[in-house]
Amino acid sequence: MKKTVFITGASSGIGNATAQKFIAEGWNVVATMRNISDGVELGGDNVLVTRLDLLDSESIQASVNEAIDKFGKIDVLVNNAGYGAYGPLEGTPMDVLKRQFDVNFFGLAEVIKEVLADMRKNKSGVIVNVSSVGGRMAFPFGTLYHGSKWAVEGLSEALNFEVRLFGGKVKIIEPGGVNTNFGGRSFVFTNDESLEEYQPLVNAFKEAMANADTSTNQNPEDIAEVIWEASTDGSDQLRYVSGQNAKSLLESRYSLEKDELFVGNMRQTYGL
Repeated sequence: MKKTVFITGASSGIGNATAQKFIAEGWNVVATMRNISDGVELGGDNVLVTRLDLLDSESIQASVNEAIDKFGKIDVLVNNAGYGAYGPLEGTPMDVLKRQFDVNFFGLAEVIKEVLADMRKNKSGVIVNVSSVGGRMAFPFGTLYHGSKWAVEGLSEALNFEVRLFGGKVKIIEPGGVNTNFGGRSFVFTNDESLEEYQPLVNAFKEAMANADTSTNQNPEDIAEVIWEASTDGSDQLRYVSGQNAKSLLESRYSLEKDELFVGNMRQTYGL
């Protein structure tokens, strides 16, 4: 019997590449996205393209039910959908902050809750949460994004103990730079220019973003391979750091035994 993977945010980038990988491996694929017209290239008898908006509980419930009705069960859940909201916290409206957590954290948690009953019934299942190196280290103006990803890391690590009670597993994927449209449609920067004290760092941040070295970035297909490994290796490994870029960043962060050293390096980089 074919296994089934349920993927959020499958219209582009990592989610789309992951859907293509599982299709190529012969799995049933449930490719979810906010606008199903974005998934026209994902077709076949073993593919279900369905609408799922992380801000819409009814769409989450409906897509999970449709997946189970069509394929019988969900063997792997890949929580990929999300975006990055950046900017000075003081100048960020609360609705922007709440939306970041509603999508990146609460929406992810709601999808997991909907899928858990099926996995518990079948006494198996793998939950793969796409986090980021930003789930274990932070850059300036990332209070919202990093806060949401650190929350995903904590949820995942704790949930791993729970799902083991019925044979389930949780996996965390931590990519670094990826050649996707994260800096475009998946990136929001909020700034209040009247808050003068923050503007030198805002300018330095934007300059650093514009001149970032992307030569070591991974392609979405590279992350999809890591997600495939995490989904199918049968191991108890919790975290999968994806790419040399991510590994170097985390090694640099954690080789500095004291937070003061890391923070000092960050201040030097941004002229603080």
